[in-house]
Amino acid sequence: MKTSQFEAVKIALKQDAKNGFVLSFSIHPDELPDEVIRDFVGARYQVVMVRINEDEKPLNREKELTHDYVRSAAILCRDTKFHRFLVEANQIFEASEESATQWLKEELGVKSRTEIPQHRNAVSRLISIQQEFSLWKTG
Repeated sequence: MKTSQFEAVKIALKQDAKNGFVLSFSIHPDELPDEVIRDFVGARYQVVMVRINEDEKPLNREKELTHDYVRSAAILCRDTKFHRFLVEANQIFEASEESATQWLKEELGVKSRTEIPQHRNAVSRLISIQQEFSLWKTG
């Protein structure tokens, strides 16, 4: 069995009531295998995809998510509006990064923000806090 391998860029995603999701890719003409071009519309394929990073290496999504939660918690704790949000909610008394960090760690049940990704409840609560803060900012 011959397999086809090529690079593609996701350009669209839409939902079709009959067929589910329709995922569209852009493929450079030099990358598109001839057999894919010759196959009839409606031909079925088994697809295996790996997202690549800027270094052309497979992206480690788990590492990316871990980094995102830790980074977003750190950004939140540095945000002076978040400090005000916590003061107004009577969660902290001093509007500072240190107070916000301490409160967040206690609220999430972690000793360090780097532990957040390992605790499902901490991740859920962090997302909830971010949503509450977003609502507060718009209200």
